[in-house]
Amino acid sequence: MVINRIVLAGAVATALVLTGCAGSSGTGRSDVTRVEGSAIQQASDERSGLDVSDTSWSDTGASSTSSSSSASKSTPSAKDLVKAARDKLNITQDFRESFIHGEKPAKYQKYIVLHDTEGDGDASGVVDYWDGSGEGVAAHFVVNKDGSIVQCVKLDKIAHHAGFGDTGHNEKYEEEDESRDDKVGTVEIGDWAQDYGMNSYSIGIEMVHVGGEGDYPEAQLEAVDDLIAYIDAYYGKESTIIDHKAWRSGNSDTSEEFAGYLANYKDHRTHVEQIVR
Repeated sequence: MVINRIVLAGAVATALVLTGCAGSSGTGRSDVTRVEGSAIQQASDERSGLDVSDTSWSDTGASSTSSSSSASKSTPSAKDLVKAARDKLNITQDFRESFIHGEKPAKYQKYIVLHDTEGDGDASGVVDYWDGSGEGVAAHFVVNKDGSIVQCVKLDKIAHHAGFGDTGHNEKYEEEDESRDDKVGTVEIGDWAQDYGMNSYSIGIEMVHVGGEGDYPEAQLEAVDDLIAYIDAYYGKESTIIDHKAWRSGNSDTSEEFAGYLANYKDHRTHVEQIVR
């Protein structure tokens, strides 16, 4: 992450699958919780995000049982699938009030932004560093090389992880409303980077990694796979995956050695190459 650096609200109404991607292709991992598109129904009511420590649904969101007459009675409930996805994660919560820059109800969640920390310090140390800087910068999650994760911002809160983007990117990413972000602690970086919409529509994931110093450990990449699957299950729809430099050109993260993994994440939401069956 460089300092000064977001799925429409949906609901899982019928089923999520605890298998590989649906269809004639797989991901190479059969244990990743995936969302099956045909089993998702858009909710007409806005729901607030689930607290990640609480798998109950809000009153205005999806029920924990299917209302579809065609759904099998044995289909796992939305609540069950969110819990199953989260239980796969080795995650520690360390929420910091200084990292919150506004509310992000579920209807605003549209992107997952991937970052490198550009340092070897572990996730807990990264969170402490962000907090100690007093600049209000943070991502929602930091993933260690061993696959353990620290979450320091709740999913329904805005975090300053993407910061300013290239001028014109609010329009490019169709997120022109910056009014929900308080922008506290931000410092403009030039006329070329004037847009700040991404924070209000995204979740930030940082990976402990220094560009040019080797590959990403398999445990870390599998944790990112499972974390993305959890976010998908939580919101009931897939957020668009980008890396930070897509939002602000010239940014160092993610590294060149992540390029192949990024292409896989954008195509089929895991780091491994897609296996055509």
